[in-house]
Amino acid sequence: MKQLFRIAKQSIFTGVMCLINAAASAQTSATATATAPPYPAKPVRVVTGGVGGSSDISVRIIAPGLSSSLGQQVIVDNRSSSLIPGEIVARAYPDGYTLLFAGGVFAIAPLLQKSPYDPVREFAPITIVTNSPHIVVVNPAVAAQSVKELIALARSKPGTLNYAGVGIGASSHLAAELFKSMAGVDIVHVNYKSGGAAINDLIGGQIELQFGTSSSVMAHVKSGKLRALAHTGAQPSALVPGLATVAASGLPGYESGTIFSMYAPAAVPERLIMLLSREIARVLSTSNIREQFLSLGAEPVGSTPAQLAAAMKSEITKLGKVIKDAGIRAD
Repeated sequence: MKQLFRIAKQSIFTGVMCLINAAASAQTSATATATAPPYPAKPVRVVTGGVGGSSDISVRIIAPGLSSSLGQQVIVDNRSSSLIPGEIVARAYPDGYTLLFAGGVFAIAPLLQKSPYDPVREFAPITIVTNSPHIVVVNPAVAAQSVKELIALARSKPGTLNYAGVGIGASSHLAAELFKSMAGVDIVHVNYKSGGAAINDLIGGQIELQFGTSSSVMAHVKSGKLRALAHTGAQPSALVPGLATVAASGLPGYESGTIFSMYAPAAVPERLIMLLSREIARVLSTSNIREQFLSLGAEPVGSTPAQLAAAMKSEITKLGKVIKDAGIRAD
């Protein structure tokens, strides 16, 4: 009986101590939160690509609204090199005052060229700002009314069809190479220095198809100079109402697009990441901002940090194999 009493007494003592420790831990956490400095207490810098580029235009659309929402000025810091913005932010002090706005192939940059940072390890995802599907367009002389017919045509004439790309390793280039890989077709990539030159040759019949942006091709589709077969998104798109997805039009499981997203240095506190994610989503939900992005050929998103992290992981897995198999390098 004495031994049982001692065991019971020890168990009660242990339980009481656990409760005391838990309460102390909760009090410490609450105190830390209460004493955390207000954020933001000074201007927030967003580092991005060169002036006039897609990333610059996109971040400047949301900057005024985000400045108002945060109560501090959001300053856009433009850098001409595609790698410099990420390098600056990866090395920045993780206090939430230096952010990165990046698009295109940010997550897979190290797979395409030598990179001074690791997009996964050195950055904290905040939110997907916009997503833009590519539009699969063909010259009207091409005997294909759907993706299924395009695949059949390409299989019957391997190495005969050409597609226009603008930049090695660009998102449109990788979208086309992913299509080739999944469809098992041989379509030749012809790289152009400008989108205008690519469109002119596509309309002129020197090139058979392109994975273009809605802003660059849809006017020509409406005029009858080009034929749109599908878009590369996963769901119906407000950018091209009524146009089928590639997956639904002949290549199940296919999905591609260009996302522009906001990131912070990896060690930025989670509370700041969540605050920024919420506030950016709030800005993106306004009708004025939505219309501005749609007019540029981009759909506003406003995802959670977890959704952006998942998108990065999917892109690395999906496109990593394509890049390796095709031997694509952007150096």
